[in-house]
Amino acid sequence: MTWPPIRKPAPLRAAATLRDYRWAVENFSWDTERLALSGLPDGGGLNIGYEAVDRYAAGPRRDHVALRWVDRYDRAEEFTYAELAERSNRFANLLGRLGVPRGERVFTLLGRVPELYIAVLGTLKAECVLSPLFTTYGTEPIRERLRLGEAGVLVTSPEIYRRKVRGIRESVPSLREVLVTGDVSEPDTLALGPALGESSPEYEIAPGEPENPAFLHFTSGAAGPPKGVLQAHEAVLSQYVSARYALDLHASDVLWCSADPGGPAGLTYAVVAPLTAGVTTVSADGGFDARRWFSVLAANEVSVWYTEPAVLRTLMRLGTEPPAGYDLSALRFVASGGEPLGPEIVVWGQDALGTPVHDTWWQAETGAITIANFAAEEVRPGSIGRPLPGIEAGLVERGENGKVRELAPAERQAGELALRRDWPSMFRGYWRDPGRYDESFSDGWYLTGDIARRDADGYFWFVGRTGDVISAGGHLVSPFEVENALLAHPAVREAGVIGKPDPHDGERVKAFVVPHAGYEPDEQLRLELLSFGRRALGALAPREIAFEPRLPRTRGGKVLRRVLKAGELGLAEGDPPTGEEM
Repeated sequence: MTWPPIRKPAPLRAAATLRDYRWAVENFSWDTERLALSGLPDGGGLNIGYEAVDRYAAGPRRDHVALRWVDRYDRAEEFTYAELAERSNRFANLLGRLGVPRGERVFTLLGRVPELYIAVLGTLKAECVLSPLFTTYGTEPIRERLRLGEAGVLVTSPEIYRRKVRGIRESVPSLREVLVTGDVSEPDTLALGPALGESSPEYEIAPGEPENPAFLHFTSGAAGPPKGVLQAHEAVLSQYVSARYALDLHASDVLWCSADPGGPAGLTYAVVAPLTAGVTTVSADGGFDARRWFSVLAANEVSVWYTEPAVLRTLMRLGTEPPAGYDLSALRFVASGGEPLGPEIVVWGQDALGTPVHDTWWQAETGAITIANFAAEEVRPGSIGRPLPGIEAGLVERGENGKVRELAPAERQAGELALRRDWPSMFRGYWRDPGRYDESFSDGWYLTGDIARRDADGYFWFVGRTGDVISAGGHLVSPFEVENALLAHPAVREAGVIGKPDPHDGERVKAFVVPHAGYEPDEQLRLELLSFGRRALGALAPREIAFEPRLPRTRGGKVLRRVLKAGELGLAEGDPPTGEEM
């Protein structure tokens, strides 16, 4: 089915930050946009923490609400830019008192709570490297990422520490300090509340270069351990520009990014980007509940909402109108990211929310939204949109010796989505893996690993992924990681994992298991393995398990996941096996 474009009414076109796409692209300059940032005083360089709160705390917006936190009981607490600057100063001073050096990795394992914002901003001010983790992870994914990132400090809650960290702490030798939220510490931890109270509210950020590391995001790889994506402080420029252009933020807006703060989207567009743009950002504690989230939108007069397709699919099942009693008249712009957005959701947004849902595309490696549907431009349902000004995107074919050929727009064929390198938020490396980083580039292009096509007007359309990574409910899941977790069970001899289409979560994780001799492949074992997976992996665990007598493998022993997936979906197995697979 072909969905007609949705064109915006004239009043919205006049108010949009990006009013004329073609003009903006032709006249865009990163150097000009950089003038909107303050830089550290006295030419001291660039620091994301300073750009996000300190420069506003020192000016006329010091008393503007920076963060509105809504707890699980819908009670709201507000923090001005001045207050958030002071509290993050205390956290930066605390790191100094603990002897945490610049460049040390500070991990957060927190939900949507004020301490997350304080820790993130304070870490950045101290020139340490912030690495977020999902609270839905099980103990093994947490342990692996702490060890890979050589974590020096972990900030978490007492409950999460007791359930998921205490038992693995000794296996992370680099972890020197664990800070727990609240006023009471666990054994071998430090209570964050009193520690912040004893720290000075004044902090002078040391001079820092734009290229200094700021974030370490761990994302799953298809055939190996999680990748550590390094971002520099320079990324703040792209994040600021994308907040204005891709999310159409104005000074008077109230933004709610409902993505989990354990991932790049929640960290970037709930914390850094909106604060850098000087707006109010909303954080609502607790998990997803359709009616409660409508309540958050209405009660906080959210004007811009950035969310995920899985959330929108659930809301869509409620119909074309919000439940009675929720006034969403303040909501003027809705965007989605994290996985492809179906055209039916775009159209549903127009009917139910009064605005189409604007799909966006980016990766942890890109550091910010790089392709989007814009407020003043027509929305083409099913398209991820067009590149932001300052971003050059194209389609390429990989050839021999790592060379690529750019596909001309007139060719109208699908190719690998690629970006011309050296935009400000482009990742600066993979943690401890320079070879893998170098392989991500060819002939001046960053190769994204995603397959797309492009129409005559430059709109891109997502086709699929070159790898096996599964996008399930907002999480990128590595089949390799799930397989390894299942193999730890004594009954599992072999395991192969795929993603299968799911109408709610985009994909669901399914595992194919070959049991050891002596174990019956029955319902009791299936339920036991599902439970085992949930304990080990949390939200990354498989939701389906099937038993097989053997798994298709390459000569080298690699599981042929494409064969498993083809069989599951009733499709042809694709191209004949390569020499490696024979």
